[in-house]
Amino acid sequence: MLPEVAEVIYEANCSGYVNPASQHQSGQRTRRVLEDARERITKLLGGETTGMSPDRLVLTSGGTESNNLALRGFCTGSGDANIVVSPIEHPSVLETAQQMGRFGVEVRRLPVDCSGVVRVDQLRDLIDDRTRVVSVMLGNHETGVLQPITEIARITRGTQVPVHCDAVQAIGKIPVEFRKLDVDALSVSAHKLHGPVGVGGLLLRTGINPMPIMTGGFQQQGFRPGTESVPLTLGFLKALELSVDRLAESERAMRSLRDSLEAQLCSAIPSLVINGQLANRLPHTTNISFPGLNRQAIVLALDMSGVACSTGSACASGSSEPSSVLIAMGLEEAVIEGSIRISLSRLTTMADIELAVQRILRVYKSLQQR
Repeated sequence: MLPEVAEVIYEANCSGYVNPASQHQSGQRTRRVLEDARERITKLLGGETTGMSPDRLVLTSGGTESNNLALRGFCTGSGDANIVVSPIEHPSVLETAQQMGRFGVEVRRLPVDCSGVVRVDQLRDLIDDRTRVVSVMLGNHETGVLQPITEIARITRGTQVPVHCDAVQAIGKIPVEFRKLDVDALSVSAHKLHGPVGVGGLLLRTGINPMPIMTGGFQQQGFRPGTESVPLTLGFLKALELSVDRLAESERAMRSLRDSLEAQLCSAIPSLVINGQLANRLPHTTNISFPGLNRQAIVLALDMSGVACSTGSACASGSSEPSSVLIAMGLEEAVIEGSIRISLSRLTTMADIELAVQRILRVYKSLQQR
């Protein structure tokens, strides 16, 4: 978390904010602060807040809840139904879809090519009058590969099927504008922006009304009951403001650092593979394969050397299973088995990269000798 964000949260916790649903004057004051923050977040995400058709931001606990609300909310009470997802989605989408499948919802998968880009040409064949939602992420959490979301939205627009986009990995890393993407629902999480853990949102196009997946309160028009956290929401806003203000500069810096990391490693290890390298990617994520080595051995050895990396998404990093993303891309078994993910942020420096390269090469040579 950025110090500026922590300061905003601290000040909010000291400001005497109460339950924004309370009818007394303190509650009304808190409500005004909350709704002002909600409107500003919506604008920063490229949503519309004025006119006859304003968009609506539903505050959640983060990307996982937002994704669940989108998928389950569009299918609840709909009877015979199917949903379309890609096989490279985050576990909060894939596992939700899998569970929905056990309760009778047909899950249709939009395949990807060897670079990890969805096959948009096959989308029309997967949509029919039973389709309740198409869910495809903006930027992949393991490879960083960007997906053709506007094209997906264009194809589905005439079908009346809502399009949900998990943009958690992309927001704060590249320009993301809700209305320009032309999707119906967009997931975001504050902690990916150097904000607080425990708050995020689902931005909804006007007229899009998913059924709530929780009950017990009238808050947020019933879409997400429960008392909203004003301090976390203000922290979310501050983190988003800072990321937007510095976006062009930080995007260039992260891309340059990532490219330097990849170039130095590829120069030292000719057999190295950068998964998804030929596709457009987010600037801060690289998926690197050391064919012939075991991915878990690499992660453990790097951790002991002071380099934090993973073999997949953080939500599934405790699993010993190979990456479902890389499997869906049809990569060779040796490439999948030796792949790790490394992420940067706008706080990463060239000194960090140089030190990481030294330690990665040392670990690689050590593991090769075993």
